[in-house]
Amino acid sequence: MAVQELGDGAVTAAHGGGCTCGDCPHGARAGHRKAVAAFLLKRDEFAAGQGLPAAVAHSAPASRQWISEELTQAAELVAERARAEGQAWLARLWRWTTYTVWAAVVLLLLVQALTAVGAGWSTARTAGLLAAVVMGGALTAASWFHRARGGALAPVIGEDNRLSTSRAVAAAWVLFVAYAVLVLAGRLAAASDPAERDALIHGLELARGAGVVTVLAVVCGIAVLVRRVVGLRVQEQRLQKVRADRPRAADLLTDDAGRGTFADIQYVVINAVALVFAAVRLARRPDQLPDLPWGLAVVVLVSAATYLAGKYAEGGRPVVLSVVRAREAGDLDAPIRTGDDIEIRGAGFVPPGAQRADRLARMVVRIGAVNVQVPLVPVTGGFSNPTDTTLTVPVPADVEPGRVEVQVVTAAGVETNRYTIDVVE
Repeated sequence: MAVQELGDGAVTAAHGGGCTCGDCPHGARAGHRKAVAAFLLKRDEFAAGQGLPAAVAHSAPASRQWISEELTQAAELVAERARAEGQAWLARLWRWTTYTVWAAVVLLLLVQALTAVGAGWSTARTAGLLAAVVMGGALTAASWFHRARGGALAPVIGEDNRLSTSRAVAAAWVLFVAYAVLVLAGRLAAASDPAERDALIHGLELARGAGVVTVLAVVCGIAVLVRRVVGLRVQEQRLQKVRADRPRAADLLTDDAGRGTFADIQYVVINAVALVFAAVRLARRPDQLPDLPWGLAVVVLVSAATYLAGKYAEGGRPVVLSVVRAREAGDLDAPIRTGDDIEIRGAGFVPPGAQRADRLARMVVRIGAVNVQVPLVPVTGGFSNPTDTTLTVPVPADVEPGRVEVQVVTAAGVETNRYTIDVVE
């Protein structure tokens, strides 16, 4: 027990928040967890009315501003530690991708060895195993060259640092078709009978693999088209994108906020089923490209069309619907004056994936020519301001009386429409 406690203490000391062990992930992970725990504790204390200095406790606006500044600074520290953890996670991910690839090769060997009992070992089994080794070597080399970007997963990580569903599906079909062609090439290299060689060459004809080729062309086209559509919608401010700290497997089935989306789920499920069917066909007929039935191919095409339509339909520009004077209990009805709080009502103020405090603190409200930082108002378990539909900000004294325009700038940098209000003296 004493030895175990000593060992645990040594590990903690060596891998604390300031660990300098090169690319060791323990320091980044521990530092991020400590920063998150400290931020949550501070937020809950402020939500309970604790920790306020006496100099600002007598003034509600001053205390709110002080709390917002303190939480913003703590949130920036959490974000910095999260980015460091994400970089360390990506740096070590290439090893796990390499292990996964070769584990799949070993699994294929075991399956072939078990199915060869009684039936005997065949040239097709040898060709399949050699093709898997070649694919594994290529993926290992790719993992090494992209080791700072996630290894073999680097091509399927989008510009927002999330796993791209369209790229992942297209990459799966590309790898499968490449493996099928390598299997045929291995069998062709080992064939000595001219008739067998001719049969293998005929197995590559379009009539044999038209379904697979069509699906491959469609999913690759969808991957390119979706990237173009998302890029244009972001530039036109019709889609809000916030960069993630690191990619996650759940990105394949969810939106940027982590909520499951029907378009992504059905696209992944349908293509996974089609890939399993094609793999079984290749195992049963290793002398030709998998002849994917046109019925199943059409199902994949319908799924791809649904996914693309979902990408066109998602998102939307944030909008300000109304601006009113924020009235507390007991206040008299009055027009908006400098120093008052205004409540901005609308939709889309908090982009998907921007629910963290450091990103909420980036929100700005333009009142005339003055930029007002949206204050963070903590409650137990979260924030009451800002939210996706309402924002509450003070009207600063620098705002000139008269008709002024109000506009919200979200954490993604997207601007809303302008809403005119009257500010009186």
